[in-house]
Amino acid sequence: MRYMHQCFRALCCKGPPPPRPEYDLVCIGLSGSGKTSLLSQLCSESPENIVSTTGFSIKAVPFQNAILNVKELGGADNIRKYWSRYYQGSQGVIFVLDSASSEDDLETARNELHSALQHPQLCTLPFLILANHQDKPAARSVQEIKKYFELEPLARGKRWILKPCSLDDMEAVKDSFSLLINLLEERDFEPSRM
Repeated sequence: MRYMHQCFRALCCKGPPPPRPEYDLVCIGLSGSGKTSLLSQLCSESPENIVSTTGFSIKAVPFQNAILNVKELGGADNIRKYWSRYYQGSQGVIFVLDSASSEDDLETARNELHSALQHPQLCTLPFLILANHQDKPAARSVQEIKKYFELEPLARGKRWILKPCSLDDMEAVKDSFSLLINLLEERDFEPSRM
């Protein structure tokens, strides 16, 4: 009888849905990589109002199974040296790179990603690396980016995802973020290590 009562309550007496988990993320990448545009599109903001981030901004990006509180840091030369001051409390990292950028910018992006992957506050966190601007003719493939950025040896043992993206295919961007959410959820269920 007690079992039937529990089943009846589960079917008929549902309360409000459980709250979605929230994750605090940091989003980094060079100026012009498309961080602001991608995050604004994910938040359904009008593309006409997008202004490049000069310091930092915070956006709550809603997904069906989680809310991502994304702290986007500006990517200009004079701001990048302060990135590490904003890492504390992050549960994951989004790194956006312009896959169609110049060799010099790609080298700078590579160095910044390497620094982030090795930073004490970020090195154990899941990374979503977005190779943006795939719609441009000069865009490098994900395989080229993976090789150039030396991700296999550098990120061995770390949890990272490298995905192509562009504003023309926001479904692919959402799918990439869903993969990151999966990594964040897995991290929640890991037994704590002493």
